Amino acid sequence: MAVFQLLLSWTSQAFIFLFFLTFIAFLGCCLYLKYIHMKYDHIPGPPRDSFFFGHTPTILRMMKNGEVAHDKFLEWAEIYGPVFRLNFLHYIFVTVSCPEATKEILMSSKYTKDKLFCKKLFKLFGQRFLGNGLLSAHNHEQWYKQRRIMNPAFSSLYLRGLMGTFNERAENLMSKLVDIADSKRETSMLHLFSCVTLDVIAKVAFGVDLDLLKTSTPFPKAIETCLKGMLCNFRDGFFQFNPKNRPFIKEVREACRLLRTTGAQWIHERKTAMENGDDIPKDILTQIIKSAEDSMTKEDEEFMLDNFVTFFIAGQETTANQLAFCIMELARHPTILEKQEVDDVIGMKQDISYDDLGQLIYLSQVQFSSYATGRMEKFFKDPLTFDPDRFHPDAPKPYYCYYPFSLGPRSCLGQNFAQMEAKVVMAKLLQRFDFTLAPGQTFDLLDTSTLRPKSGVVCTVSHRNDKK
Repeated sequence: MAVFQLLLSWTSQAFIFLFFLTFIAFLGCCLYLKYIHMKYDHIPGPPRDSFFFGHTPTILRMMKNGEVAHDKFLEWAEIYGPVFRLNFLHYIFVTVSCPEATKEILMSSKYTKDKLFCKKLFKLFGQRFLGNGLLSAHNHEQWYKQRRIMNPAFSSLYLRGLMGTFNERAENLMSKLVDIADSKRETSMLHLFSCVTLDVIAKVAFGVDLDLLKTSTPFPKAIETCLKGMLCNFRDGFFQFNPKNRPFIKEVREACRLLRTTGAQWIHERKTAMENGDDIPKDILTQIIKSAEDSMTKEDEEFMLDNFVTFFIAGQETTANQLAFCIMELARHPTILEKQEVDDVIGMKQDISYDDLGQLIYLSQVQFSSYATGRMEKFFKDPLTFDPDRFHPDAPKPYYCYYPFSLGPRSCLGQNFAQMEAKVVMAKLLQRFDFTLAPGQTFDLLDTSTLRPKSGVVCTVSHRNDKK
């Protein structure tokens, strides 16, 4: 009995001690949050939803309802000014929508990428994702070394040599659309564009034929899953601790592993070809292998896979979305469609040349601007109106308000690649087909890390000569 009472006494004391430690930790957390609030609350911003979670509840509520969080950022920018503060737990985010601050931050190399941002990209729920690749490298020297090695794969001379592949893959899409037009069935243009852009990046960057318009692979689904996982990882710090999310988290991890396993296989095959003295292209895959130079540790292999996944995803998703948005807007605005110059520049030619692209001025003006600044009346007249002429080379426009590929030393390396690919595909489409949006579609946006048309841009397709 005495022993039992002694154990009970020890248990009680241990419980009291743990409770005291917990209370001290909780008090310390509260004091630290209060210190952060006092330190940064001089910056204007919306009222916090919660002392502990800051503005997180608002963002999570919008995600749950399928809304676009960027709309809220735009609203806050209009209310609280071009520089405003957001709180997420103990992190402070300063949102900028003024040209002067944009220029200062993006054009100078002295502002390094945020460590938290890079950490969120390094892994997704414990599985290595982009690691220390070109997009996510925090260390400037590490990033600069990669950028210098990758530059030859994006030089003007090399990109000119890709016109054959751009034309070939675009022709595959034209053949698919002929069948769709003849059968008079509806189709999702976003899906078709996703297939084509993934075909292009696989071929020109990694030397692999996927032919996704005829066959199916798990890659598109894996990319979409990773992007959704990245969005949840960024905006909900407690996402992985919710038991309801475990099935999705498992899918995200498996998708990351699939991409990295595929990259390891393609890298091994290319290295073998290089060792055997075979002719190899000076493409992205070759440059990725060169990034390891003579060393080949386990970390070097992971480093190569980081860049593989970076280019595999970045080279496909955004270009597909751009093309889908373009078709959606042109189908809604037939008067703008009549102004396109494809007939005059391309005529009936099947192969589009590099020089042809330079003459497609109006086609180059169909773009989406950065979300907040691109929707502000003080920067753009009637900002929600689809008006390609606002981006004409001679049109007056505010500096540092339009940067779809970012700005400064860390701007998108694949900008010219993406624009060339998009112009070839779009020129061929406008040359041969007309598009009518299927009834009942919305023009809402879907936020999956990148923004895409929520409806998928479902269209009926017809041959242009059918209406003549």
